[in-house]
Amino acid sequence: MMNSSYVSYFTLAAYFDTGGFKYLYFLLILSLYVFIVCANVLLVVVICVNRSLHEPMYLFLVSLFVNELYGSTGLFPFLLVQILSDIHTVSAPFCFLQIFCVYTYGSVEFTNLAVMSYDRYLAICYPLQYHTHMTSNKVAVLITITWSLPFFGVFVTTALSASLQLCGNILYVVYCDNYSIIKLACYDTTGNNVYELIAASLTVCVPVCVILYTYMRILKVCFSGSKQTRQKAISTCTPHLASILNFSVGVSFEILHSRFDVSSVPMKFQILLSLYFLTCQPIFNPIMYGLNMSKIRVMCQSLLSRSVLGGCSDFVLFKTGLSKMWLRKSIT
Repeated sequence: MMNSSYVSYFTLAAYFDTGGFKYLYFLLILSLYVFIVCANVLLVVVICVNRSLHEPMYLFLVSLFVNELYGSTGLFPFLLVQILSDIHTVSAPFCFLQIFCVYTYGSVEFTNLAVMSYDRYLAICYPLQYHTHMTSNKVAVLITITWSLPFFGVFVTTALSASLQLCGNILYVVYCDNYSIIKLACYDTTGNNVYELIAASLTVCVPVCVILYTYMRILKVCFSGSKQTRQKAISTCTPHLASILNFSVGVSFEILHSRFDVSSVPMKFQILLSLYFLTCQPIFNPIMYGLNMSKIRVMCQSLLSRSVLGGCSDFVLFKTGLSKMWLRKSIT
């Protein structure tokens, strides 16, 4: 796969000397990563172990939370190593692997959100025929498409970039970015740009069109329906709309940072703009869905309370056993 002439590693020039603060940054990033892993894993477990939540909407949420874990794992461990390192370099194969992970995360996120909007559209606009339209086989097909198409499209994108002859190895980013590598190419990259435009149209524009169409239909039903219909639509669509808006802002920040000249913007703010794309959703979604969806909230509280009570009961039993042992020794 590697044919990038004379380039075996890349230097990430966006990192700056933080002195003693690097340990503070390390702890901050580590805390965020631990929170992301714990929150998303908790929600996946809650949905998987409770049969009452084995409905299409919650299965699509599992796909979403798994993608958050996948995307954050492609970034946070790498950031933790780079923060503590004095030499901010990365091997070329690992750099392209990270590009693959980051871009598939973004593509799967958009596609998953589009599938979820289609599911909400069927549930609100065709409530009586919902289970007829959204069968278990259809759910499996939609989840398969959500993951397979982005993986194939991004693989081709990464392979095209890896085949470029590069005339430099300095990337002004804190993690590997495909557009930054293309700018280092020694010759014309029209082919790469054309394919990326087509891939972006399929992985971004098509999901956005699906989202816009479904919500136009949902709004039409809400305005013409009863008060109960509007309340149901608001309760089920609010977390999803908030997630779409949050991710769109993150993608806009990433495009702004990578495609336009932002040299006048302070470097620390540039780094925050680039990281928001990969950190906004994994942190935001568990909080939004965990707090706003009553079924998930109740199940999480039940699971956590059982864990706490189980730990307390184990401690009481252990303490009682020690007391009995001490009493027997005292008698003898």
